[in-house]
Amino acid sequence: MNIMTNITVDQHDLALLTELQRDGHATNSALGEIIHLSTSQVSRRVQRLQEAGVIDHYAAVLDPAVVGLGVMAFTYVILDRQGDAHGDMFEREIANLPEVLECFSVAGEADYILRIVAYDLAALAEFMMKHLLRLPGVSNVKSTIALQKIKQTNVLPLDHITRPRPTKQRIRFSADRNGN
Repeated sequence: MNIMTNITVDQHDLALLTELQRDGHATNSALGEIIHLSTSQVSRRVQRLQEAGVIDHYAAVLDPAVVGLGVMAFTYVILDRQGDAHGDMFEREIANLPEVLECFSVAGEADYILRIVAYDLAALAEFMMKHLLRLPGVSNVKSTIALQKIKQTNVLPLDHITRPRPTKQRIRFSADRNGN
């Protein structure tokens, strides 16, 4: 895992990041053709973006339905209000459950929202009963079953970087090719 440092990017970097989000398997040569840079320039930029922590990692994205995980649930979890110990323990246990693809600590009615995959509804019910509901501190869960995937993407919008605002972002845009 990379440690994020402050970095200044230009239009080429943003175009490179956009293309890599769409196809992380693209060669430097193919990326160079798309964003009009040489292969060596692309290579140096990718390395710089990786070292700065802008590019976290690369992965193959599998289709859950194709690999037999046709049920997706968004599950809201409420913990007992007995201190931070239950939350810490819950988070450690959730990290070890492969059916849980994502876990977010949230504000609102629930303490956590989980994205869970399962083979079918029976497998989801078994996961809930044998694993999730048995985790320490869990007092209530409520699930919503996805009927149809309308949109799912890992491509982050980057156009806001060219319009600096007072935020906590540690990436800055420069129209100047020298980063000034």
